[in-house]
Amino acid sequence: MSELSQYDYELPRGLIAQFPLAKRVDARLLVVDRASQTLSHRHVRDLPEVLRPGDALVLNDTKVVPARLVGHRTQTGGRWEGLFLEAGEKRLWRVMAKTRGKLVPGESVTLVNAQGREDVRLRLVSREPEGVWVVLPDSSEEPFALLERVGRVPLPPYIRKGEMVDADRQTYQTVFAEKPGAVAAPTAGLHFTPRLLEQIEARGVAICRLTLHVGLGTFRPIEADALAEHAMHAEWACLTRETVDRIVACREGGGRVVAVGSTCIRVLETAALGGPLQPFTGPTDLFIRPPFEFRAADALLTNFHLPRTTLLVLVRTFGGDALIRRAYDEAIREEYRFYSYGDAMLIL
Repeated sequence: MSELSQYDYELPRGLIAQFPLAKRVDARLLVVDRASQTLSHRHVRDLPEVLRPGDALVLNDTKVVPARLVGHRTQTGGRWEGLFLEAGEKRLWRVMAKTRGKLVPGESVTLVNAQGREDVRLRLVSREPEGVWVVLPDSSEEPFALLERVGRVPLPPYIRKGEMVDADRQTYQTVFAEKPGAVAAPTAGLHFTPRLLEQIEARGVAICRLTLHVGLGTFRPIEADALAEHAMHAEWACLTRETVDRIVACREGGGRVVAVGSTCIRVLETAALGGPLQPFTGPTDLFIRPPFEFRAADALLTNFHLPRTTLLVLVRTFGGDALIRRAYDEAIREEYRFYSYGDAMLIL
């Protein structure tokens, strides 16, 4: 058995959530207690009871941009799809492109906006590995403003084959999203409402924020049989001195650092690789896999993840392999809702 095959599991298709719940806080919460090796069933709305005064809840305040692009090759009319990855210097974008036939530098793509009308054109400048192109929009608009008009919510393909409805513009975004740059939602954060955060803060829990702009690499399946051979795509992160000071104060007071999502735990552990937690700004390509020594996070709130992904490897490394396997079996047996719009797990 290869190392990767140990991170496979069978999931009935009916358990893949296609829409969010009407109320975010009604999502089920599987509480995994590492000390007692027990599992218990709660709801996200119970978090103010589960968390303790003095704990710190760490949120990722990245904002998902409408990164999915739809259009056609200007000359031939052939269908074209793309995913905005980032904006660079001289108005250049990096996009992942998909079309029939062979794209060539110099040709252009005409984007179709949400109203179905032809809009801005992208000129293909140069090709990069893995289907990525550097392109130049024929518009001087600010990139995120332009994307608001021509882009669509970048839903993963297992949700309605990636086709958004208008409601996704709100539901595939955390209520605390501030800094645009993600091409996928930090999904553990989708469960929170302003009211729930108020209740958690009133409990005496510190609400802390950091930023990691979620990129495609986070969700890509691992293809190498040995985990050590998998290369993570770097994602931009920021952990400020203010947040570090609050987390350190929490720890010194005996509180737990509760990371909301794999993105938060990767930033925290990146910032603690040298020992004590330090402010951090820049790219991180940290792949958390066994054996990894966690220095910064004491608990993890996370959704259920796809097989053979770095996310599942991270969660099993943090929670303990046998215990998290048992938790996934239990979640499937109890028909929890899986993946981005699904239920959650809290590992204590």
